[in-house]
Amino acid sequence: MKLTKCKKVWVLAGALALTIGLATTQSAEAQNYHVLYSFTGGNDGADPVAGVTLDSAGNLYGTAATGGARSCGTVYRLTPSGSFSLLYTFQGQSWGQTDGCAPWARVVFGPDGNLYGTTHSGGNGDGCRELHGCGTVFRVKPQPGTLEAILHRFGTYDGSDPFYGDLTFDQGGNLYGVTRNGGANLQGAVFKLTPGGGVWTENVVYSFAGAPDGAAPANGVVLDAAGNLYGTTSAGGTNGWGTVFELKPSGSGWSEGILHSFQSGSDGLTPTGSVFLDGTGRVFGSTLTGGTGGGIVYQLLPSGGGNWSLTPLYDFTGITFGGSYHTLIMDNAGNLYGTASADGSHQQGSVFKLTWSNGSWIYQSLHDFTGGSDGGVPYGTLVIDARGNIYGTASAGGAYGNGLVFEITP
Repeated sequence: MKLTKCKKVWVLAGALALTIGLATTQSAEAQNYHVLYSFTGGNDGADPVAGVTLDSAGNLYGTAATGGARSCGTVYRLTPSGSFSLLYTFQGQSWGQTDGCAPWARVVFGPDGNLYGTTHSGGNGDGCRELHGCGTVFRVKPQPGTLEAILHRFGTYDGSDPFYGDLTFDQGGNLYGVTRNGGANLQGAVFKLTPGGGVWTENVVYSFAGAPDGAAPANGVVLDAAGNLYGTTSAGGTNGWGTVFELKPSGSGWSEGILHSFQSGSDGLTPTGSVFLDGTGRVFGSTLTGGTGGGIVYQLLPSGGGNWSLTPLYDFTGITFGGSYHTLIMDNAGNLYGTASADGSHQQGSVFKLTWSNGSWIYQSLHDFTGGSDGGVPYGTLVIDARGNIYGTASAGGAYGNGLVFEITP
């Protein structure tokens, strides 16, 4: 799907013991939920489908997928005092501009202290087959009134349509990301951007072929200590329901291995979020649907001989395609946190916590959205500060119906 200049589109919308018992659901709603900022839909932006990024001073940085002066989205900063600053407004394909449109992913800090991100459309790179552009990779300084730099404009065969995924830096300052479409087989790609001489050079790390390796990767990749990349595809694989994959450097290229190919059953379907690595060999993730319909949270562990074993940790009971679109996070105590887009008592989404206790994972809703002034339909990844405060976004609702930024305090 595209977010165009003139049209607002809803985005689709222990080591622990290996035996996972039935999780007991805690329904106690957190009473310490706060709206930090509601988007007006004007110059400040609208539809924040991505989460926020936190700096050491407690400032929050994020993107709004639409709105802004050209209806192509914005990059913003929100201070602890509640002050909102517009860092950049995307121009799209009009007025002679090719800087991008519809930033669906978060911005992340690079080693130089600047913010890096992607736009889903715009850019108009060489060979792009998309009417509204194939997307861009951009850089913005974290201070208001600064200009954007375009690092790359996609052109279909080098990737097209970056989706929800965050960019990832390696120790050498190289940048990795994912496009949902494009690549050599037009099934999506993993790319690498290498800086040098004031320019960034893009190379395709891997082009997906659909089966059995996967297709349509909707989120980013994560790096382990050995330099291997991990991620998911939302489709393809041996059964067409998506995969969890690993990419390893191999000679002058990369080799792909499949950790899991999702079936049409209890293991979940359509993983749009990436995976989380906890540093002990465990891989955590979530699916958008499957299980009893609303998606699952799962764990993958090596099971010998290069194989991996998937264990469902929690089954969402919400509506189909109402599960988690984005990547889970973990606190220092090993608790998992995430958002579900249409779960909760009002089917407007929720913020949840999973805690390991007495042989099972205990589910707790931290907030069930109503779709009103408190927001609704949260898609983005959460972030936790050193005091345990949780920050995120809701793509809808709020004071003006255009989404908001929220905080949940312990």
